[in-house]
Amino acid sequence: MSAPPAVSWAGAGPYAAALRSGRGPLFLRRADGWLLPLEVERWCARADSVDLAVLDRCEGAVLDVGCGPGRLVAELAARGRTVLGIDVSEAAVDHAGRRLGSPPVGRGRRQGTGRVLRRSVFEPLPGEGGWGTVLLMDGNIGIGGDPRALLDRVARLLGPGGLLIAETAVADVDERAEVQVVDGTDGGAGRGAAVGGGAFPWARLGTPALLRYAGRAGWRTAAQWSAGGRRFVALRGLPRSRPRASGRTRIASSSAEPPNSTALISSQRARKPSVDKPVADR
Repeated sequence: MSAPPAVSWAGAGPYAAALRSGRGPLFLRRADGWLLPLEVERWCARADSVDLAVLDRCEGAVLDVGCGPGRLVAELAARGRTVLGIDVSEAAVDHAGRRLGSPPVGRGRRQGTGRVLRRSVFEPLPGEGGWGTVLLMDGNIGIGGDPRALLDRVARLLGPGGLLIAETAVADVDERAEVQVVDGTDGGAGRGAAVGGGAFPWARLGTPALLRYAGRAGWRTAAQWSAGGRRFVALRGLPRSRPRASGRTRIASSSAEPPNSTALISSQRARKPSVDKPVADR
């Protein structure tokens, strides 16, 4: 199963403008006018304490899918971790490359152990079948609008027993819709400008929905937790035996649980909010 590349997101003028300025307002807008605020300021800032705790869980080489302006790629590279960030947005890749402080290399940028590429997750990628961890942060479990297709693709990117860490919506939702990236130039009337980008498929999943999809696809839940008003799930791929192509990324063996962590929800049961609020889950 495959999902369409997010061409419209890649060319969304408001998104590129927001990354250049480092601030919003910026939204995903459904056809019915409902708006999901996007946290541009947080994405363009350095990794915060919640991000750092997520990165402490990473194992082996890390693939950051939908890396945006690259705060997580930069932090992992600074730690000496092998990391590749991918994004369909040229503006995002350029911003991430500047964080890495390097000149362009082909379609991407590289610094030490860190690299960014302008690429869809559904296109061929370096190191397929050998990544230790795949990150789907900031709501990127919604990429392509088909969670089952995305989980299947991530399973093929990870090495045997690899780790997927996904950030889920705070609300208990399971939603697929056509959306546009819009700014706030309409003076708050709820429409905004969508210059340079049309509608594209997106999904919003709360933790219970993601666990349902993952369980049916054979993933094992390694952990779930909340921190800083955000929610996360760590999923473990099933071990498998298959030949490794030369040059694939090696996988380090370590625990998904961070050391000395005191702010985790270890229960397999997610909290279920009673109201689906139109606020940013990213």
